[in-house]
Amino acid sequence: MSSFTVLPVMLQLFMLLFLASPATPCTEQEKDNLLQFLAGLSRDGGLTTSWRNSGTDCCEWEGISCNGDWAVTGVSLESKGLEGPISPFLANLTSLLRVNLSHNSFSGGLPAELMFSGSIIVLDVSFSRLNGPLPKLPSLVTTNRPLQVLNISSNLFSSQFPSATWKVMDSLIALNASNNSFTGNIPSSPCLGSPYLALLDLCYNQLSGDIPNTLGNCSKLKVLKAGNNNLSGILPVETFHATLLEYLSFPNNALQGKLDGAHIVKLNNLATLDLGGNHFSGKIPLLIGLLKRLEELHLGSNNMSGELPSTLGNCTNLRIIDLKFNNFIGDLGKVNFAILQNLKSLDLMRNNLSGMVPESIYSCSNLTALQLSDNHFRGEISSKIGNLKHLSFLSLSRNSFTNITKALHAL
Repeated sequence: MSSFTVLPVMLQLFMLLFLASPATPCTEQEKDNLLQFLAGLSRDGGLTTSWRNSGTDCCEWEGISCNGDWAVTGVSLESKGLEGPISPFLANLTSLLRVNLSHNSFSGGLPAELMFSGSIIVLDVSFSRLNGPLPKLPSLVTTNRPLQVLNISSNLFSSQFPSATWKVMDSLIALNASNNSFTGNIPSSPCLGSPYLALLDLCYNQLSGDIPNTLGNCSKLKVLKAGNNNLSGILPVETFHATLLEYLSFPNNALQGKLDGAHIVKLNNLATLDLGGNHFSGKIPLLIGLLKRLEELHLGSNNMSGELPSTLGNCTNLRIIDLKFNNFIGDLGKVNFAILQNLKSLDLMRNNLSGMVPESIYSCSNLTALQLSDNHFRGEISSKIGNLKHLSFLSLSRNSFTNITKALHAL
């Protein structure tokens, strides 16, 4: 046998021996930290049995993932029926990158050791019944933290956001703190400390005061939601400096003022504008027609007035138009609805609109909901309403229509 044939055989033997050798298990220290976390729970959801049956290598345990060096990098224990406090021992896993403890029934608060970890980049404790204030920045933490995604939504957190927190969160991309009981003002400097922040969701809390004009510094911000709070004042013009915004949502607060077309057109990436349930007044600006990507327009339950701008027909991606409970007047015929082929819901109830229902509405073949009640419409409903094959909700009451039976037959 020549040396050229011996070499491949030796190489194959070496590979077989390598593949057959047992993998190095996780260290005793990492195993101990995981067991300490488990021991702190009052109900473990069967994890003790599961981990015991999976052997001594914690990299093989349910919900645990490791890297090539057999260091724990992920803890995914969502919806496991866990109860009791979250042990800070998890933060001792020095290679830990992702923690998902969502949809459990923990007690107590969120350990500061997890939120200000030196390794964790994704922390999700949503829907977990955590309570108390958000942990304050420990005095020992002076360098920036790597956390990129923090989801603490749908818990029982209260009190104000600690202002010092943002100083060490320069990597933060997404913060979801919705559906809690946070009080006080919206943090005034999240983007000064977190320049890459793209999502900020603070809806369904008890926040009050004005919207900080510093949100305009959030040059990367795409989603800004703070609906269902107690916010007041105006929508600062600086907000429109965040030109990457795709979702701007402040419904059901006590905001006031008028929509300035010159400012609103700066948000040319906007897909959703939701300012319903406030005290906005004035007209819908003509320049709104330049928002070519707009898909949802929610301005219902305000004090807005004037005629609907004809330029609304230029927003050809519109799927939802909600203008109910306002003081809009005039004839709908100025808007060419036939261009809005993506429109699914049109809600104009309780306004002062008049005239005939324009024929162009019956060209919106994807329309599923049409609300026209409590206006001053008159005349007949065209038999072309039968073109709305997907219509499942129709409200025409308290107008001056004639021969509605004919329209119903067409449907």
